[in-house]
Amino acid sequence: MSYPPDPAAPEPGPVYPDPPYPGTPAPPYPGSAVPAPPYPGSAVPAPPYPESAASPPSYPGSAAPPPPYPGSAAPPPYPETPAPPSYPGGAPQYPGAGAAYPGAGAAPSYPAAPPAHPGVTPTYPSGPQPTATAPPYLPPRTPPAAPAPAAPPEAPAPDDLDYRHAGSRIHVAAHQRGADATAIGQLAVQVPGFLVSLAVVASFAVGILGTAMGWLVILAWLASGALVFHRPTELAFARHVMKLRAPLAEERARLEPIWREVTARAGIEAHTYELMVENSTDLNAVAAAGHVVGVTTYALNEIPSSNLAAVLAHELGHHTGGHAWTGLLGHWYSLPGRIAWAFMRGIARIAIRVASVFSLAATGMVYLFIGIFVIGGFVAAWYITVPLVAAPYLLAYVGRQGELRADRQAADLGFAPHLAQVLYHFQAQEDAVKAQAAAQGRQLKEPGGLAKLLTTHPDNYTRLQALEPYLRLGR
Repeated sequence: MSYPPDPAAPEPGPVYPDPPYPGTPAPPYPGSAVPAPPYPGSAVPAPPYPESAASPPSYPGSAAPPPPYPGSAAPPPYPETPAPPSYPGGAPQYPGAGAAYPGAGAAPSYPAAPPAHPGVTPTYPSGPQPTATAPPYLPPRTPPAAPAPAAPPEAPAPDDLDYRHAGSRIHVAAHQRGADATAIGQLAVQVPGFLVSLAVVASFAVGILGTAMGWLVILAWLASGALVFHRPTELAFARHVMKLRAPLAEERARLEPIWREVTARAGIEAHTYELMVENSTDLNAVAAAGHVVGVTTYALNEIPSSNLAAVLAHELGHHTGGHAWTGLLGHWYSLPGRIAWAFMRGIARIAIRVASVFSLAATGMVYLFIGIFVIGGFVAAWYITVPLVAAPYLLAYVGRQGELRADRQAADLGFAPHLAQVLYHFQAQEDAVKAQAAAQGRQLKEPGGLAKLLTTHPDNYTRLQALEPYLRLGR
């Protein structure tokens, strides 16, 4: 039988009983063997009630709900206004309804689950009714602590250089590099060492490889000095021997404007030389090979631009005076002779140590043999041995003169006051080391007379005294 519509039922649409599930026969009513009658106007039998743990729904206009099905728990209550599900194959249209279920004409689509209405607990067609749960506990969110203020970055070295020419040369030097009296003196002092090295190379090459191949080796060694001016070789030498590196982008951004100003005042093309950097905490710079100018990270980042320009001008003076390439060339051509000399000294030390194990007389005999050998060398080839013995002292003297010449060239470019500030800085560092040693009860060992003659740099007071004429002129 059909039930009359409930006038108090909520809108927005008509309420239909659930249609039968396709292919499922209607269960019998309790206490009766007769199947349930079909809905009026429909050839489809009434849908069975699914087995559920919920109670059966209340029917409109009926005082009591139908009894539960035998052998099953009470079916769940139906929602107040359920959205009819979509069934395969469609469902017949009920009388008095203005729309059909999906599958019978253009029917509206329904949401998968009805929206909840205020004050109404929604139920579901099958399965147990979900229980309302409290929202999950969310701990109170504390605002993140404000980050500690970052330490202010170290202030860069002041840029106090007077950029007079902004990189444009005021003149063009006749020679981008040359050889002054100091450079020529360095080459002259290295001649005895070069002759000894030539004798060593010739002895080994001819003695081991024969005359023809030996002479090829000798010629190749003589031509190897040209590598001093070969840029890839120079850069490899600077990287692997002197531990220099190419400047980083920000280091280059600071270094190149200062270098352009220095070279502009000297009339030198800036790209003639390669700028490189040494990782060091010392205030220092170096002129290496034929084209390399190196500067330490301390000098690059810690001293004012004017002082850095004075340091670079000093190194440029070494290059334009030829001190760098003549020094390296002399060092290279004297290397075989120095290796042979070091080998002979090592043999002499070993002989003395072995002789001292046996007896004092054996040790005396070794010393006597070495003395005779040295005296014989002086007598037989004094023109070689005397310059070899005097060469270290002469080279140190020429080196000191080269430093003073480089200082004067930097002063000629207008950097005398700034170079003096650098020298005062050096002297303050030396005085601080001495004071610290005195406070600890130690005394620094001062170099003796011969040791002073072997120093390649004059002391700071000597260099400052040489700059006095330029400082009085305000240059």
